[in-house]
Amino acid sequence: MFGTILVHLPTELPVRATVNGAISFALSTGAHLDVVAIGYERTIVPLVGLSGTAVTSVFEVEQARAFERAEAALHVFDLQARNAGISYTSRALSAVAAEARRIICASARVHDMTIVTQPQSGCDSYDNVIPRKILFQAGGPVLYLPYTFHGAFSTRRIGICWDGSRRAARALHDAMPLLRKAGALTIIAITAPDRVRAESSADHLGQYLARSGLPAKVVSLPASWSAQRALLSLAAEESLDLLVMSGYGHCRLQERLLGRISGDMLRAITIPVLMSH
Repeated sequence: MFGTILVHLPTELPVRATVNGAISFALSTGAHLDVVAIGYERTIVPLVGLSGTAVTSVFEVEQARAFERAEAALHVFDLQARNAGISYTSRALSAVAAEARRIICASARVHDMTIVTQPQSGCDSYDNVIPRKILFQAGGPVLYLPYTFHGAFSTRRIGICWDGSRRAARALHDAMPLLRKAGALTIIAITAPDRVRAESSADHLGQYLARSGLPAKVVSLPASWSAQRALLSLAAEESLDLLVMSGYGHCRLQERLLGRISGDMLRAITIPVLMSH
């Protein structure tokens, strides 16, 4: 099971989705949450004509404002977490953007999973950058919550995106504690059957899961560059509560279809998605 989960709280974008999703996840799994909120210190400030003492004062004020933003985000979380009675620790920090990313990514490596919120289009904030960067640096699964998320986190119906690749297998095994709690599993075959080795086909995955006491049905998704929209439609048709999929690659030219879909999904998700890289 997931014992200790890292939660990155936004400090410049709405925090409610992360709060609701993380606390609900802890209630459904019994996991302990380590919650971190980092206020981002601005490194570009008007310093022309200021003395050394004045420059120091400007940066101290900026640092204090950043820390206040972090504390404000944690205050929202603390109120709801105490009422829920979950196990958690929390800390507020301030840091320049690059250092904030290094802090979160390093911390993720000593947790069972990390929870972040989906980037929001049209918003200029480092809160949008960390969710994209952490997938490559965490060394473990990352649970992306839609920024519109509300209600309770559920694992009743889970979709497993599968193309027979190493990264898809990594996501599958990382998600196993959640798969074991599911009421229904759907294997979503992303790549055409004739392009996947028989040994790692969707049918063979179904047999593997069945032997583990996890029966799953197989649904094929058209292998096209518009598959992201088809996947979202399928998730709605199947009433899925969670998608499990591999993370996208660094280089678009080297991505397989599932990698392309996961990159698009990060911007378009309407249900929680667990990704591994």
